[in-house]
Amino acid sequence: MPWPSPPRRKKTPLRAKQEVEKEQSELHDSKEDPRVFQRGRPEYKSLCYDRFKPLEPLPGEEAEAILLGVTSRGGNQSPATITECFHKLSRLPEEHRAALLAEPGFDTLSRCAVEQIQGFSTPQLIEILKACVRLGVPPAHSLLDACERDFCRRTWAMSLEQLLLVADCWRCLPRAVPSYLSILFSYAARSCKDLALPQLVQLLYIIGEGRRAPPELVQKLEGVIWKHLDACTLEEVGAISLGLFKSLSAVPERLVRRIAERVAPELEEMSTYALVNVLKLLRYARLDHLPLLRELGKVIPPRIPTTNVQGLMHVALACSSLHYYDEAVLAAVAAALPSKVAYCRSKDAAKFLWSFGCLDYEPPNEEEFYSSLIEHTRRKLREFDRFPEHLLTGLLGLAFVGRFPEELIDYALSEDFVQKTRNSKYELGKDLFTLGRSVEIECPGYRGSRLSPQLSQEMTQLVLAFAQQEIFVRPEIVEAVSLLESVLGGPEYVKSHMILPHARSSDLEVHLAADGRPVPFNVKDSAGRELRDIGVSLTDELMAQLLKGKCSTQPRRGAENEATAPGWEPRGEKQAPQTPFSGRSGPARTSLHISPPLGGFLDAPSSPALPQQPGGVKLAIQVSNRNHYCYLSKRLLGLHRLKRRQLRLLGYVVLELPFWEWFPLLKRTRSEKLSYLHYKVFDPALLRGAS
Repeated sequence: MPWPSPPRRKKTPLRAKQEVEKEQSELHDSKEDPRVFQRGRPEYKSLCYDRFKPLEPLPGEEAEAILLGVTSRGGNQSPATITECFHKLSRLPEEHRAALLAEPGFDTLSRCAVEQIQGFSTPQLIEILKACVRLGVPPAHSLLDACERDFCRRTWAMSLEQLLLVADCWRCLPRAVPSYLSILFSYAARSCKDLALPQLVQLLYIIGEGRRAPPELVQKLEGVIWKHLDACTLEEVGAISLGLFKSLSAVPERLVRRIAERVAPELEEMSTYALVNVLKLLRYARLDHLPLLRELGKVIPPRIPTTNVQGLMHVALACSSLHYYDEAVLAAVAAALPSKVAYCRSKDAAKFLWSFGCLDYEPPNEEEFYSSLIEHTRRKLREFDRFPEHLLTGLLGLAFVGRFPEELIDYALSEDFVQKTRNSKYELGKDLFTLGRSVEIECPGYRGSRLSPQLSQEMTQLVLAFAQQEIFVRPEIVEAVSLLESVLGGPEYVKSHMILPHARSSDLEVHLAADGRPVPFNVKDSAGRELRDIGVSLTDELMAQLLKGKCSTQPRRGAENEATAPGWEPRGEKQAPQTPFSGRSGPARTSLHISPPLGGFLDAPSSPALPQQPGGVKLAIQVSNRNHYCYLSKRLLGLHRLKRRQLRLLGYVVLELPFWEWFPLLKRTRSEKLSYLHYKVFDPALLRGAS
């Protein structure tokens, strides 16, 4: 006879209460949370419908009497009577509403309303729509079909307040009404200048919830936002930010910056939800605002334990999208996440992994942090069949920090999953390419699925075609190639190409013999051209001037990004960094392969340890720009850390022409630039290692 299982311990009332409270704190109501701003002013009562406002409950007996009267009278009821019946029934307690909708009498009442729909006054029809919201009438109900058609018919005879109220009711139901919204937006565009503050905020809320807006309307609203912004509450500023973010419209940078300036001094008083909405807008506009970001580092960490997991995801994602590294914020998110990971959607888990990998940050609790997210991703694996972009986002974030979970990679590179990526609305081929090639280089023991040669070849050609048009032709790269040819003796000594096409950035390859002499290898590019040997004198005075000089502080807004794909979120150049280099403290870790400690060749004249290569050294020269680094720092982003790690694994010595040195030199004399390159390539430490 088997021993009986030990009785399960009952939860104490206190523990059960704590678990319920925690679960409630993690819940995000996507319908109600964005409506918090409506509680801040009495004017919103005429613009939106509060379905939770207490009403005098209707006794069940009276509801039965109403339905019985409707059935007995049939269609012989006036619009006023029908409206009154709907209004009274909407007061029925919530627990009885589902049963009411199944009653034949309610079907009769609804049919009467449809038959007389054009006989209702606009206020009466609005009352019926409000009753449908409170009763929870299904969005596809025939009564709502009739209401939508008639509201579209009478829109131009309604006031803006009525139009906004009806739009709010459609959102509460929820029912998609693109035709109605299109008419509303046309109406609003004609009267933009006269919008009162509550009308403006409510309109932007409706725009955001509808996920669309005519570009000309958003342009007209810009001036109205400027007009009212200082008078807005912080919750209203959050609502405006969310509406602009969800509208998917081009938002002028000056407006986003003005919003950031408005809230930065009052971040402490702002709710976390409203603050996150402002961060979404900054992320969408790819706009940094240093005072706000610095204040964020003070305000957010103490709030993180009580912030729900989706809020944490948006904080981390904003930092990574803006390339803004704040260790206090990231460490606080990492510390709180393992206990909240069960509440993550598959999308949340993926974007946490992406954000931390993008910023190349491994927190103090890195093993707990990563293991909890990887395990949660395994549990959610089938959800990624619908959203394959999220799985690739998470796996790339892991690859950036040298982590390659075999089971997940095997699934992501399988033929079935690759086929699913082809059905995505995003172009995911380049992400598969980056993941697949990274696994080949960093995980020699991996035996799972691999990317097909055909897809690898297709993506290689695609990336190289882009590089020919957008990367190799950049002035800083063209100048470096030309001058290196002069320093080394000809085009056969240097090759401008992509050693690792999946890393999506360029390399200048140079080979040196063991005695330090350049080795010709680029026969294709040098055919028909004579060798030349140009020497340049290097003076201590010149190098001291070059190495101690400061970069220009004028920001450049150019297309500096090496890669564009869903989730990669490129940005324009920022101000020249003024902070000291902050690198990794140890080797990257991986579930399949432990890569060697990460060295660096970021500040001349120091050099990395050279791999043992008989016959010489292969240099992979990186002409970096600001978008390879975290904002205002010399901390490499994850993608570029991954690239340099893999170059070293393949036997290359990574040599950088850092932008804070090279870009200012572009304005100097040819002699100075040649001297600088001569010093970098023939660094005495590098030559001693080679010999």
